[in-house]
Amino acid sequence: MPQPQAVLLIGLQASGKSTFYGQQFLHTHVRINRDMLRTKHREQRLFECCLLIKQAFVLDKMNLERTQRAAYIQAANAAGFTVEGYFFQSDFAACLERNRQRTGQQHVPEIAIRGSIKRLELPDLAEGFARLWLVRQLPAQQFAVIPCEEQ
Repeated sequence: MPQPQAVLLIGLQASGKSTFYGQQFLHTHVRINRDMLRTKHREQRLFECCLLIKQAFVLDKMNLERTQRAAYIQAANAAGFTVEGYFFQSDFAACLERNRQRTGQQHVPEIAIRGSIKRLELPDLAEGFARLWLVRQLPAQQFAVIPCEEQ
């Protein structure tokens, strides 16, 4: 039986993470996202449930800091998952522009995006990822996905 897959999306707000999830993983992986689940407790319970039942999942959140990622990576590896990271190389101005086009709760204050870029720690295979990918957003909601060793 193949190992289930855990995917961590890593990037600023409005960098394309949720759009990418919809294009790449919608039909194969459960989406774990606090915007949808609303509380850290629900997010943690869904994560634990996926580990328990060996359900492939995507953590669709910023995952900016190594310490944040570490808990997910360690738990998923311990549960027998293959862990992959997708780092969204973000053009700050493009993130601000995409955010301006958002409405309602999806719109994030600009100061939050500015604060996030300061907290961003670049991911590394040594964190426990089996594979690490660089994602660049292209026009028309398309993406280029490149193995990190090919940067």
